[in-house]
Formats: sequence, structure tokens, C-alpha cells
Amino acid sequence: MAITITPSASTQVRRMMDENELVEHVVRIGVTAGGCSGYSYVLDIVDEVNDNDRTFEQHGVRIVCDPKSYLYLNGTEIDFVDSMMGGGFKFTNPNVKRSCGCGTSFSA
Repeated sequence: MAITITPSASTQVRRMMDENELVEHVVRIGVTAGGCSGYSYVLDIVDEVNDNDRTFEQHGVRIVCDPKSYLYLNGTEIDFVDSMMGGGFKFTNPNVKRSCGCGTSFSA
């Protein structure tokens, strides 16, 4: 399996990179302990790729993930949704056993 990104999310990421002149940067996805369900998603644009990172590329966006986070994120799809209440990145993670109401933390 892999970590994937939708066309909508990749367009948003490329726009953010362009606006901030972040050339040769990648999207780093990971998890951190916290949130109301146990783990929270971390999404950042960085210029560093570690030797042991898992690397994926789709729609012109390169995604990296550390091995420990990948255990929880394998199969995850990153999307970007825009609604009347605001927009943001949405994670569809098949490893989630339970998540909080706000959708930003989970347990696996």
C-alpha cells in the first residue's frame, strides 16, 4: 500500500509552496501522541528527507513519512475539502479504529 494524495489536495499543496517560494520541498506526514483519541496527524512542508523515510509521489507532490508513523498511516489518503465552514486537509485512514468528533485525532 502507500500514502496517496488527491488532485484537490495536491493543487492546494502546490499553491502553498508557490506562494511561499518553497522550491524542492516535500510534504511530510506523520503522527504524534496527543489529541482526544490518542494520536494526531502532523502535516508539514519541509526541505529535508531522511534516509529511512518512505517516499511517494502523485500529482506533482512528493510525500515523505517516517517509518514509525507509516505503521499508522499506510493506506491513508490526503484530501482537501472546501466548505462553507472553511477548508482543510482531510485524512482517510483505513487503520483508524476510533476517531474524535473533530476528525484530527484517532486511535489505531
